[in-house]
Amino acid sequence: MRKLLYVLTAVLLFMQVAHAAGPELRSDHPDRYTVVKGDTLWDISSRFLDNPWYWPEIWHANPQVENPHLIYPGDVLALVYIDGQPRVTKVARSNNGVVKLSPKVRSTPIDTPVPTIPLDAIEGFLSDTRIVDPEVLDAAPYVLEGEDSRIVTGAGDRIYARGKTDADSLGVFRRNKAYHDPDTNEFLGLEAKSIGAADVKETNGEVLTLMLKRTDEEVRIGDRLLPTEDRRISPTFTPSAPDSDIDGTMIAVEGGVTQIGQYDVVVVNRGTREGLKPGNVLAVFQAGNTVTDPYTKEAVKLPDERAGLMMIFQSYEKMSYGLILKASRTLAVGDRVGNP
Repeated sequence: MRKLLYVLTAVLLFMQVAHAAGPELRSDHPDRYTVVKGDTLWDISSRFLDNPWYWPEIWHANPQVENPHLIYPGDVLALVYIDGQPRVTKVARSNNGVVKLSPKVRSTPIDTPVPTIPLDAIEGFLSDTRIVDPEVLDAAPYVLEGEDSRIVTGAGDRIYARGKTDADSLGVFRRNKAYHDPDTNEFLGLEAKSIGAADVKETNGEVLTLMLKRTDEEVRIGDRLLPTEDRRISPTFTPSAPDSDIDGTMIAVEGGVTQIGQYDVVVVNRGTREGLKPGNVLAVFQAGNTVTDPYTKEAVKLPDERAGLMMIFQSYEKMSYGLILKASRTLAVGDRVGNP
């Protein structure tokens, strides 16, 4: 009989844990919310949920409205219950301005869909960053010199390079950081920093003549030329929890700052092979201190403490870039990241 009680208790505990692992409404959630310009999907989901990464489970795409999966400024969102479960859906306004669940087709577009996170925090970063294989960068054409034998050049100048390419437009890149896993020393990727862009004007064997059309820094001898690529990202990826267990580390922060806070871009040593994808939300855990036991003099490691949230916005095979969305204390390189 006692064994049966143990089994029943274990089953009830499991059911409670399973039930808790899902969307949790905020105690002060709105029943209606009108989206305003400047809102992000993260902002909106945070108004309704204590755990915004469960937004996909609470969002109900109304099939009767235009673009049911996109949210625009001016849209009205309503908290409704379907089969007893809370759902957030997009509703429309009637001609007299009263909100109703039956939709009215939008006759003119309202701005653009709200982005998931503040794009101005990452757009410049994306345009200045590319992860490449070292072999690809080493095989790329490189700058020989500028016109009039100049060793540094800028926008509007002519430059000469050596190498082969079929592209009409090339980006100018400079070798930047090589990332390694702090635990295994595995090579994760090479960061190539964007310096500018140039158009190919003439090809003479292996010598290329190019005109610099944009530069962020002075172009130098030895800078590499890579084909330009469409680096626009979708602003509408959805906040979500990772599908797999993630246990990683923040290994770098953009800009070289020592203290990491909200809207800083960070690098983590986990990527697509571990199941990370854009939109995944990770918790950041600050490493616990190591203290000395006052009696035994042994070193005792204190537990890590949850200190923030980040969202992955670009992932490669072995590493990813994320944006810090929330920090309850100062974060640092070396802090652990994991499932929220």
